Amino acid sequence: MPHPALSPDNVAVITGGASGIGLAAATRFARLGLNVCIADNSADRLNAAATKLASIAHRGAGSIMTATVDVSRHDDVMELARAVEQRFGGTDVLMNNAGIQPGSQMFGPIENWQRILGVNLWGVINGSQVFAPQMIARGRPGLIINTGSKQGITTPPGDPAYNVSKAGVKAFTEALQHELRNTAGNTISAHLFIPGFVFTGLTAHGRTERPAAAWTPEQTVDFMIERLEAGDFYILCPDNDVPRKLDERRILWAAGDIVENRPALSRWHKDYAEAFAAFVKGS
Repeated sequence: MPHPALSPDNVAVITGGASGIGLAAATRFARLGLNVCIADNSADRLNAAATKLASIAHRGAGSIMTATVDVSRHDDVMELARAVEQRFGGTDVLMNNAGIQPGSQMFGPIENWQRILGVNLWGVINGSQVFAPQMIARGRPGLIINTGSKQGITTPPGDPAYNVSKAGVKAFTEALQHELRNTAGNTISAHLFIPGFVFTGLTAHGRTERPAAAWTPEQTVDFMIERLEAGDFYILCPDNDVPRKLDERRILWAAGDIVENRPALSRWHKDYAEAFAAFVKGS
């Protein structure tokens, strides 16, 4: 059965909602009959996305709201919540999805680190802290979906600021769900959404055609909704190249670095290449 929060006339707020996975989620929610607010930092993308959503929403443009928001700014998120309250009466589904990945280096410019952490991590913290109390007070079943990344779990070398931000999202969302399930009378649940390789503006890197290995944003959102209906907290998405079993072995190996006292990121250490390959095969 569909999650009760995903019911007609309920309200969904999606940050980073003007493109990619965010827009795919907004489209799916609109088709389910929800009122949808998409928040993004680009007015042009928002306008284009709103036109698309209005064409499928049950009340047309009356079901769609847009907001230009910098999620790293607490005041912006507070204003977003006030505007949604005024327009639709409250929020039932919050998807903290806004994210950037401009690339980073360990000793790169501090401003780059601050911006990545501001959007990817503080955007999730701001959204959750602002919206969750209002959603709890609403007294209705609700969802908070925070977009993480496998890079926040296995933390591969090459983009440390992004990895740190997404590792923070994982830890924060776990703590958030613990808090929610121990709050008397609460009917809101939090979920960590972990996409696989998805072809979006964030991952295109100049390509115009989807690589065979990548899922579409729509496939990824369909999987997310399926797993929300099943009650999963960790929504670990496969893609056309990496099945769940391979993800599981990579995640277990990463955790094993601590348990086995191996070198940091031993999966990429030449002395452990054969051992990792054998582990992946289950031998």
